[in-house]
Amino acid sequence: MNPHPLHSPRGAQRRSLLLSLAFAASGLLAACSAAARIGPPQSPADYATERDSAQGGFRVSYRTDGAVPVGRLHAWTLRVLRPDGTPVTDATIAVDGDMPQHLHGLPTRPRVTSHLGQGEYLVEGVKFQMGGWWVMDFDITAGGRTERVRFHLQLKK
Repeated sequence: MNPHPLHSPRGAQRRSLLLSLAFAASGLLAACSAAARIGPPQSPADYATERDSAQGGFRVSYRTDGAVPVGRLHAWTLRVLRPDGTPVTDATIAVDGDMPQHLHGLPTRPRVTSHLGQGEYLVEGVKFQMGGWWVMDFDITAGGRTERVRFHLQLKK
């Protein structure tokens, strides 16, 4: 009599694979469900173009030429100050953007391309491919510290 296929050594491998796939699928489903529950900030203050970094070591603002566009490349000018208002002239800045409810980032890799002086940095290669809630994160390293500042944007579709 042949053993049941799932009780053979090969069947044990199949069971293990099926269980792994089931756990992976449930994890993905949980992540998608959690992302759908995350909502954009409601306070207008959360959409300010000037914010303190997470630990308060930097005061950061941004500006663009006109309204932030959807569907085309554009640049930001980022201004980085110390809490006392002194410009940060030696910063290294990493840039990242994300659309939290859609679980995807930017279609481009924006980066700081030049230091303009007086604590201002040119960020080129920014492109939002759709309207909705976006976040832009800037990890700023200067004076032996690294801190993040996050800007929220609600873009027209």
